[in-house]
Amino acid sequence: MSYRNLTNIEIARLEALGNRASDWQKIVVDDHFNPDCVANNRFDGNVAIGGMSESTLSCKNLTLPVGISGSWLQNCSVGHNCAVHNVHFLSGYTIGNRCLLFNIDEMTASTGDEGHAWLEPMNENGGRKILPFKGMTIGDAYMWARFRGEQKMIERLEEITRNEIRTVDGGYVTVGDCCTIKNTKCIRNVAVCSSADDPTLIEECIVLGDGVVGYGCKLEYGIIAERFLLGEHVHLEFGLRLNDTVVGDNSTLARCEVGNSIIFPAHEQHHNNSFLIAALVMGQSNVAAGGTLGSNHNSRTADNEISCGRGFWPGLCVSVKHSSRFASNCLLAKADYPSELNITLPFALVNNNAAKNQLEVMPAYWWMYNMYAMDRNSRKFASRDKRKYKAQHIEFDNLAPDTAEEIIIGRELLHIWTEEAYREGKTEIVAHGMEKGKRKTVILKAGEGYNAYRDMLIYYAMNTLVPVVGEELPDASLGDGERVTRWVNIGGQLVAENDMQQIIADISDGRLGSWAEIHARFDALWDAYPAAKTRHAYQVLCYLSQKKSLDAAEWNMYKTQYLRIKQYVSDQKILSRKKDDDNEFRRMTYWNDAELHAVLD
Repeated sequence: MSYRNLTNIEIARLEALGNRASDWQKIVVDDHFNPDCVANNRFDGNVAIGGMSESTLSCKNLTLPVGISGSWLQNCSVGHNCAVHNVHFLSGYTIGNRCLLFNIDEMTASTGDEGHAWLEPMNENGGRKILPFKGMTIGDAYMWARFRGEQKMIERLEEITRNEIRTVDGGYVTVGDCCTIKNTKCIRNVAVCSSADDPTLIEECIVLGDGVVGYGCKLEYGIIAERFLLGEHVHLEFGLRLNDTVVGDNSTLARCEVGNSIIFPAHEQHHNNSFLIAALVMGQSNVAAGGTLGSNHNSRTADNEISCGRGFWPGLCVSVKHSSRFASNCLLAKADYPSELNITLPFALVNNNAAKNQLEVMPAYWWMYNMYAMDRNSRKFASRDKRKYKAQHIEFDNLAPDTAEEIIIGRELLHIWTEEAYREGKTEIVAHGMEKGKRKTVILKAGEGYNAYRDMLIYYAMNTLVPVVGEELPDASLGDGERVTRWVNIGGQLVAENDMQQIIADISDGRLGSWAEIHARFDALWDAYPAAKTRHAYQVLCYLSQKKSLDAAEWNMYKTQYLRIKQYVSDQKILSRKKDDDNEFRRMTYWNDAELHAVLD
């Protein structure tokens, strides 16, 4: 954008309209600047103003004329055709084009990298701190916070980030095009990403400090957020308190307190009194009302953490202590869990049986008893993804290489614990290492869970292979090499561990010297992921057959089993939903079936 100094005629017109400036020579404008659209303002320092047309901007039921009125601007830049009205103090910001700013008490930013605050996620003692910046993905934040043992990489990431901050927008913090900020108390040092096709909205009594707001976000109704990073299409509302937290794309937080956490995409936590502190939640998750996750520490300092695989789902009033870890797709029944947990069985139901003073874990619960929800979760996360830019790559399917490997580990653990019970002549299967303390952990329906895990592996593998290879026997070359058994979830993108180690090495050695280069590497891995997933799926079948490659007979066997499993999935989706539909207590609040279907269908 090119600017020029004001003419004497324009200065005289501006003064006649009630405008004042500490130095008119420091006010520069675009050639399409219209002084008649600017009234009753104060200008201090260097201020740049874009072109203006006689038009309006609208948001919901508010329509305002393009122009600037009743505002104080200091050391800032305003883009083309903006509506800036009744902004009590605007300083240090670069405002994009067609932005609407209305009724803002304070909107200020420090210039240069000294104005950027560190964010302390996952751990309250600050040992995982990161420096957020505009364009940072959830995966970037997690990589920086997670691999703290890679000291050389950590130092290089800080250096790369500081260089990037110094070169962006002359040190001004930016607000992207077509953003609306209105009826807001205070915004300090917050970069806001927004565009014409993916605008961001911030309104109604908001307090923000030291953060980054992603494209298409909505921040509404009394939230307070300090030191934060939001991905794309994050919705914060209704009295949320947020600090030192990274929130993944397509997530909603409301009416709760969240601090010192990293949350991957598609997280829901919007009920009163839920509490999430010092946690890693790998997304596609839901925290119910009354959940207190990390409610107290079990050491002398605040250095504990909770790690939750994707699909984490604690029920009503669940209380979980630091430090705990959960495999993917764990459902926690309502309870106050008295000790630290390490749940290693995925897709499990976890229950604290206070009457028997024991922990109970049912493997493959979702597959056996709630197929409708399991299938719906995979579909809904993808269908609700309305992001335009999709900087963060996301695997939405709940059966993928990472969860398949967890299932394989789960089967092996069930096998070990069952054999142990058989040798000791016990009918009860007891697990080890899932809870700190002396009471026992009982595995419910171990045999059914073991068999369900096998069907889940076949279903994952065939769902992945059949769309690629069709009905024909896959090429045996897919079995070459060792199966990748360790996958790293980087903000929603699954990366083989050896590829992640190579990225760490290349950052540490300077071969990846900018965030653009780091993102390009993750983009390349995402492009290669379908082929890697196909190979992994084939090798999972080879694992089940205990062979390096499949022959025609084995492939035909898996095709036959796949047809059976698909029919089971279809039937279970109907049956698990039918339990709700046939529940008389659920139906009794409706006048008749017509009303029920009108409301629920």
